[in-house]
Amino acid sequence: MTYFRFNMAASMACQAAVRGLRAASTKQLLGSRNQLARVSPRRWLNLQEYQSKKLMQDSGVTVQRFFVADTASEALEAAKRLKAKEIVLKAQILAGGRGKGVFDSGLKGGVHLTKDPAVVGELAGKMLGFSLTTKQTPKEGVKVKTVMVAEALDISRETYFAILMDRSFNGPVMVGSPQGGVDIEEVAAATPELIFKEVIDIFEGVRDDQALRMAANLGFKGPLERQAANQIKRLYDLFLKVDATQVEVNPLGETPEGQVVCFDAKINFDDNAEFRQKAVFAMDDTAESDPLETEAARHDLKYIGLDGNIACFVNGAGLAMATCDIIDLHGGKPANFLDLGGGVKENQVYAAFKLLTADPKVEAILVNIFGGIVNCAIIANGITKACRELELKVPLVVRLEGTNVQEAKRILSESGLPITSATDLDDAAKKAVAAIAKN
Repeated sequence: MTYFRFNMAASMACQAAVRGLRAASTKQLLGSRNQLARVSPRRWLNLQEYQSKKLMQDSGVTVQRFFVADTASEALEAAKRLKAKEIVLKAQILAGGRGKGVFDSGLKGGVHLTKDPAVVGELAGKMLGFSLTTKQTPKEGVKVKTVMVAEALDISRETYFAILMDRSFNGPVMVGSPQGGVDIEEVAAATPELIFKEVIDIFEGVRDDQALRMAANLGFKGPLERQAANQIKRLYDLFLKVDATQVEVNPLGETPEGQVVCFDAKINFDDNAEFRQKAVFAMDDTAESDPLETEAARHDLKYIGLDGNIACFVNGAGLAMATCDIIDLHGGKPANFLDLGGGVKENQVYAAFKLLTADPKVEAILVNIFGGIVNCAIIANGITKACRELELKVPLVVRLEGTNVQEAKRILSESGLPITSATDLDDAAKKAVAAIAKN
């Protein structure tokens, strides 16, 4: 499975923390995966498995031969063209657990092995256009629009290899282990001596001796050591080429025929490099994303939908989390996490209100702004415009503090709109909860 994470903070955490390396970076940001997601300035950009394999293939990294198909007939032809001893057919969705998933066509499993190309066509016919439900999908599942038809290879040995940006080393680091195909955190906890790392000089790149030493530490021997070292250098070329913050291969496998192959990869990119990685960002698959999160990303807003009924409109991740907590403290439930960030414009305020009111669960809106970088008057103008043009029907509680706050309060008070002012965060939360109780 391949993921694209959305921001430098989230991607630098690298999701799976190798003890003493990635865990340290994670703690500098925030404590949990959910919190990391919340401080990110962009929605997670998602790549399908075949897309990441194509990126690796284009950089000379050895992957299984594969084709992509959108119809059962295309899948059948792809299977014939492979001329492989065994073929693996994989439904292309972003959620994990495909192998144990169930289609609404009745087919069990989103990953199948077969030696008969005709079977590939039959199976693809039961995958394409049908919804696959796994432990990570919504209850209704996700409709499969594409399948990957690939050469199935035996793996005689699995290793783990990753290149990632790490703050403690001020640059890229290689991390590897001869124990691959399993959760690297478990390996690091049980046998830390099997975790190897090499610090890369970003100006010099991966040296031959570093690549060979890592290959040897991964357990490759004889001709395979040089082959693995070459793959490591090509993976680093890919890392630089696409402005990645992490390229994780698990497993980096050895076949009985003497090949070193990247069987599965997770790639994180630096969203700040979008301006020069347009081809990569154009591959973003939003089909499985929350439409509100996708729309928020278009306006550079950070939005995460929750299951409550009080919409939160806040600037700053810390303040947003505090707002959610204090709403909960007073017996309410936040409907979302919406962070405006620092350089907010009036049109973003309008877009934010449009997003919040599009959620049918929302019964009240709480605005909590501390204007440091943010000009409170801009927020106030955006609020009044949104209330009038969107004909806001739910109670609105506003708490403003900081830059130009007196002007902002004047704008709101003279607007003639039914806006409830709050003196502080506690007061705002109480009034938002009470407003719903009145309705």
